[in-house]
Amino acid sequence: MDALVLEEKLNLSLRDFPIEREEKLGPRDVRIKLHTVGICGSDVHYYTHGKIGPFVVREPMILGHEASGTVLEVGPEVTTLREGDRVCMEPGIPDPNSRATRLGKYNVDPAVRFWATPPVHGILRPTCVHPEAFTFKLPDNVSFAEAAMVEPLAVGVHAATKARIKPGDIAVVLGAGPIGLVTALSALAGGCARVYVSDLAEKKLEIAESLSRAIIGVQVGKDDLAERVKRDTDGWGADVLFEASGSPKAASTVFEPLAPGGCVVMIGGQSDPISYDTGAAMVREARVENIFRYAHVFPRCVAMLSSGAIDVKPLITRKFEFKDSVRAFEIAASAPPADVKMQIELPQ
Repeated sequence: MDALVLEEKLNLSLRDFPIEREEKLGPRDVRIKLHTVGICGSDVHYYTHGKIGPFVVREPMILGHEASGTVLEVGPEVTTLREGDRVCMEPGIPDPNSRATRLGKYNVDPAVRFWATPPVHGILRPTCVHPEAFTFKLPDNVSFAEAAMVEPLAVGVHAATKARIKPGDIAVVLGAGPIGLVTALSALAGGCARVYVSDLAEKKLEIAESLSRAIIGVQVGKDDLAERVKRDTDGWGADVLFEASGSPKAASTVFEPLAPGGCVVMIGGQSDPISYDTGAAMVREARVENIFRYAHVFPRCVAMLSSGAIDVKPLITRKFEFKDSVRAFEIAASAPPADVKMQIELPQ
């Protein structure tokens, strides 16, 4: 069956791939027919650069890890899912016996196997086999498209959780890409009274402001973010700042809008080591948190989508048919300013 295969850097093909003939259904596994798969920045980065940090594409690899689908088959020991259930899937599978997993920090388990991270294949293909424990049933009012947004939303919810947001906090998010915007929504759901979102792209800021009256867009180059935040907070600053741009320049300024005792959460991946002002951190007695993916948040995300506490539908700006997957990645790599999340729908 056809899959979207990254043959090497800048070389994608839609071709038959033998992985589905190799995947065996274990006693606590489910077989899933894929429906919708989001295009993530990491997928695009592998396509354009052939690597992310130490993870290098050395042989053909199937892309895709933000997914939803329908259960086709269940293993004999599966108790929470059955054939026909609509589901979304958490893409990282840790070693259940590792020390990190036993401590509840399974996302930082060095042995974790994560879809579309070399050498593990992704799920831009018709079916996959996945553990029951990392597969989550969808409420009837959550669509496949929304469910495929649970994976990026989980990053924002994990970041908001690490920030220890209190009701009424003021937050800043650097970067209005998909992760920045789900982080802004997560910060509001966590209790923030107001969230400032900064970006270079005016269109992305318009999308950000359309999500909530409590989101204020600040265009880099036209307005000074730190001055704007301080002006609006009587000179105090923001309680929480999320760095979601992945820009070294932006990361070097994270303490400027921050209030004394505030918290910085580093989300955006950096291709090289970066520097920031430790003196500015010290005089504020700032707390700095770092996140790596997420842990224990998928059910929370599904529940918030179902209840309406978070609405991700406005972030889904373009959809493609599976047969157009190569073109979809070419467009995504060009980073259109009016697009946030692009998704691919597989044949049903």
